[in-house]
Amino acid sequence: MKISFKLDYKDSKTNARLGKVLFNGKEYPTPMFMPVGTQATVKTLSPEEIKEVGSGIILANTYHLWLRPGEDIVQKAGGLHKFMNYDGPILTDSGGYQVFSLAKPKDISEEGVKFKNHLNGDTLFLTPEKSIEIQNKLGSDIAMSFDECPPASASHDYLKQSIERTIRWAARGKKVHNNPNQALFGIIQGGPYEDLRKYSAIETTKLNFDGYSIGGVANDGESKLDMYKAIEYSTPYMPEDKLRYLMGVGDPIDLIEGVIRGVDIFDCVIPTRLARHGHAYTKMGKINLKNNQYKDKFEPIDETCDCYACKSYTKAYIRHLIVENETFGARLLSIHNIRFLVRLMENIRESIQKGTLLEFREEFVQNYYGGKYEVK
Repeated sequence: MKISFKLDYKDSKTNARLGKVLFNGKEYPTPMFMPVGTQATVKTLSPEEIKEVGSGIILANTYHLWLRPGEDIVQKAGGLHKFMNYDGPILTDSGGYQVFSLAKPKDISEEGVKFKNHLNGDTLFLTPEKSIEIQNKLGSDIAMSFDECPPASASHDYLKQSIERTIRWAARGKKVHNNPNQALFGIIQGGPYEDLRKYSAIETTKLNFDGYSIGGVANDGESKLDMYKAIEYSTPYMPEDKLRYLMGVGDPIDLIEGVIRGVDIFDCVIPTRLARHGHAYTKMGKINLKNNQYKDKFEPIDETCDCYACKSYTKAYIRHLIVENETFGARLLSIHNIRFLVRLMENIRESIQKGTLLEFREEFVQNYYGGKYEVK
C-alpha cells in the first residue's frame, strides 16, 4: 500500500509538529531523521542494525543505482525492498543533486541535463521523465521530482528562471509517474529569497504532490541563517496535512531548528561519513577518537547513549580500530552516530508533547556547544 502521513499535533509555541508515517501496517513517528543508503545500503551497517537503532525511512540514490547495478536489475530482483532486504519505508532522491554537481551550466536545457558519468566519463542525459521512470522501477515508497539544484551563490534572476523550469519539470515528471504504490514529492527551491520561496511553494503545491520538500539548503557556501530563512519562507505555503522534508540536512542543531520551523523529516550522509573518519557525537559535543587523549579511555563514547557500541565497547578500543583502519570501528561509530540523531529526534518529539521544545534547544546548546552557539 502507498505510504501516507497523519498530522497529530501542532505546538502552540513554535511551528513544530507531531505526526506519523503509515506504512505496511506500522507507524513511524515524526519528526524523524533518515539515514542515507546511497548504494542501497547504509554504509557498513546491515538492515537489521538500522532497525535496531530505531530508524524508519532510509534513502537510496537514484543516480548511483541507475549507473550500478541499473534500475532494471533492481526491478528484476523485486524492487529495492527485496534487493536490499529492508522492509521499512524507502525514499529515493531524483538524482538531481549529483547530476548538477557534474554538469556545466551550458549543458542544462529545457529538455534535461547533459553530464559526464563520474565512473567512466561517458556522456549521459537525464530528463524529468527518465528520473521518474528509474524511480518507478526501483520501487521506492517515496520518489522525488527532478529539480535543478543551483549553487548558493546564484543570482535572484537565475533562481527565478531555475524555479520556473523546475516547476515545469515537476509537472512533466508527475505526468509519467505510474507506480500506484509510490508517493511522489515536489521540491521547493528559491535560495535565501522570500519572494522566490513563496512563489516556488505556491506553484509547486498547485501540482498536488503527495508531500513536499525544501531543497537548495545544503549547498556549499550557504549559511545556517540562510537555511533557516529558507524554511521560514517556505513552510507557510506548504499543506499542513502532508509531509515536509528538509533535504540533505543532519547537523544536530539544524534538526532542532528545522523542527521548530515546521519540518517533519530530514536526511544526511553526515553521521556515517563522520564515523568513517573517527568522529562521534556525544551529549557534550562532537569528538575525534583518533586523538591521543582517548587511547586509554576505558569508557563508552557517551554514557547517556543506549546503542550497541556504547553498551559494549570503550573509546580506547574503538580508537584502536579506527587508527588501524579496521572496518568494525567505522561500523560501531556509524551505529552510535545514527542512534544519536534518532535519539535526538525522540527527545525532540517528547519535548514537543510537553510544550518544552524551546527549553530543550537551550539545554542542548548549553551541553553540546558550551552555550556558545551563534547562528550565522
